[in-house]
Amino acid sequence: MTPTRVSLDEPISPVPTARVRYPVMRMRWETLSYLHWDLDPSVVAANLPEGLEPDVHEGRAYLGLVPFRMAGIGLGPSGVPLPRSTFPETNVRTYVIGPDGGRGVYFHSLDITYLAPTAIARSAYQLPYCWSAMHLGRRGNQVGYLARRRWPAPRGASSRVIVEVGAPVDARDRTPLDEFLSSRWSLYEVGPRGAVIRARVDHGPWPMRSARVVVCEDQFVAAAGYDLGGRSPSHVRYGGDVEVRVGPPRRVG
Repeated sequence: MTPTRVSLDEPISPVPTARVRYPVMRMRWETLSYLHWDLDPSVVAANLPEGLEPDVHEGRAYLGLVPFRMAGIGLGPSGVPLPRSTFPETNVRTYVIGPDGGRGVYFHSLDITYLAPTAIARSAYQLPYCWSAMHLGRRGNQVGYLARRRWPAPRGASSRVIVEVGAPVDARDRTPLDEFLSSRWSLYEVGPRGAVIRARVDHGPWPMRSARVVVCEDQFVAAAGYDLGGRSPSHVRYGGDVEVRVGPPRRVG
């Protein structure tokens, strides 16, 4: 039986709303910056598959460009390590409400450096992984991320971001928007036959820091179908390292 839509009742919470007791994957997210643009919800809705709708904060939807380093991927509850499991990643994402009333992340694209994990993730989680040449480096308090897509189209699309990392943001100083963007405990994707898939995500609180964009020369957002008109990000933060557990994908719509 196809699940029916229920009302949204999942809170914005700095701790997971449901623990992942039997993870299918473990990993670590490191050296993560996130840049966000606020958009009219209708713009985001036009880029979402059927079954998902934009989650909004004070009447605005948000689109994120998130470069970081993936590390230490392991399979199963014990985290059996995978070879070559540390690499840069850049994703373009937005925030959605699923047909089950849950809140989560929807990925428009996820660029990484290895072709094999790209194919596996596309098959198992229906995630739009892309194969790119990438580099991540740090000099002083600046972190730089560079990516150029190899496959699939648009081949040659690039993303270059440099962020200046500032002081820690105390938990008492985090804004409602900080929590809206960072407190995400599920990912949603839609399969080729229209099935909506949800996987739970579990990790500790983000050790968040203030950040300032030094360079943002990005084509990944446009490749995802968004025209930002040259606008600078409206919200920028830097996140420290977190250990992550991902639950099994389940059909919810």
